[in-house]
Amino acid sequence: MIPALSLILMFQLVGEILSRALVLPLPGPVLGMIFLLIALSASERVRNVVRPVAQFILAHLSLLFVPAGVGIVAHLSDLQEHGFGLALALVVSTMAAIIAGAAAFVFVAKLIGSRADD
Repeated sequence: MIPALSLILMFQLVGEILSRALVLPLPGPVLGMIFLLIALSASERVRNVVRPVAQFILAHLSLLFVPAGVGIVAHLSDLQEHGFGLALALVVSTMAAIIAGAAAFVFVAKLIGSRADD
């Protein structure tokens, strides 16, 4: 388990160093995940080392939501005060994203000449 976690954290560290050194708009952990994906694709050995730890982490993924729940409880008064505005912003932004996605799909479908009866 320690070698796999060390490998994962090494990729995150490399991504963070490159992101900051080259002033990239991409966050370091995302860059590290891209490098890890490349390493996983290229090496069977890396896959075999990381797989058990990744499966363990994914099996306990719900634990990562605990801090968000604690944050909500800790700021419950703010949530009560601004709850309606937050809920409205969530609903409106979600609807806007759905509409924008559907419009982009229709635009591309028309652009490539797709028909509804295909």
